[in-house]
Amino acid sequence: MPVPDYQSLMLPALKALADGAPAKISDVRARVSTAEQLKADDLKETLPSGKQTVFANRVGWAVTYMKGAGLVENVRRGVYQLTEEGKKLLAEEPERIDLDVLRRYAAFVSWSKKTSEPVSDKKNLGIQPTAPETPQETLEGAARQLRKTLEADVLDRLRNAAPGFFEQVVVDLLIAMGYGGGDPGSGVVVGKSGDHGIDGTIREDALGLDEVYVQAKRYGHGNTVGESALRNFAGAIDMAGTNKGVFVTTSHFTTAAQEYVKLSPKRIVLIDGDELARRMVDCKVGVRVKDQYQIKRIDEDYFEDASA
Repeated sequence: MPVPDYQSLMLPALKALADGAPAKISDVRARVSTAEQLKADDLKETLPSGKQTVFANRVGWAVTYMKGAGLVENVRRGVYQLTEEGKKLLAEEPERIDLDVLRRYAAFVSWSKKTSEPVSDKKNLGIQPTAPETPQETLEGAARQLRKTLEADVLDRLRNAAPGFFEQVVVDLLIAMGYGGGDPGSGVVVGKSGDHGIDGTIREDALGLDEVYVQAKRYGHGNTVGESALRNFAGAIDMAGTNKGVFVTTSHFTTAAQEYVKLSPKRIVLIDGDELARRMVDCKVGVRVKDQYQIKRIDEDYFEDASA
């Protein structure tokens, strides 16, 4: 079953501390996963950043919100314990604990005011306290959506660019990816009439003893690259006396084209439109950083001896 949202995990997390003894957050997660009958595959799902599992993130935020309400307390680094308020709530045998329940506590109201960003009529941060996602999930989801929009815009710009510009973009990207040792001087655009299907070359060594040949096809979304184009490119590589090539397109490759490359004795790498846009964003080719946001957390080592 999918991992429940963080509000649905509040009651299981509070019950995980029901014995009143301090428990590590890892133990809380283990007890909750057992109570919710989550499978190993469910627990492996990660946030878009890949730095934390969805389950760990949601249990962590469930505990954080209940801590804000005074239902649990942090007794030492990564260790939590049920408070008297938490015991009273469990004694009521609630069917669910969520933000509406937490708002009954003055401590939570005070805490939430300190942690909430005022939102004007003209400004929507996209992180709402009633959303099923945790704040981190919402933030990462927004970042992912912004990136997808950026990649689509990059691909659209490339499809409408002049052929010569597109060929230069491809060479610039391959250099940024590390081809030619990352030296801009090692890549050259050669695409012109009679180029035999070669749009660019990249020297892999200082003397030019080994080269990678590049073909760049600026196609619309529905115009795929077929096997014949790959055969022609392989022939061009052969005429040039090398066996390495990169074929880049703003569209996609047919299954036949992909199968041909797998069986070809030539070492040909295929980069379709989606991968092209993704790699351009990764390597900052044609894009620049507009804003940066840092997510910070408590330094547990610093506060380890702070308990009274």
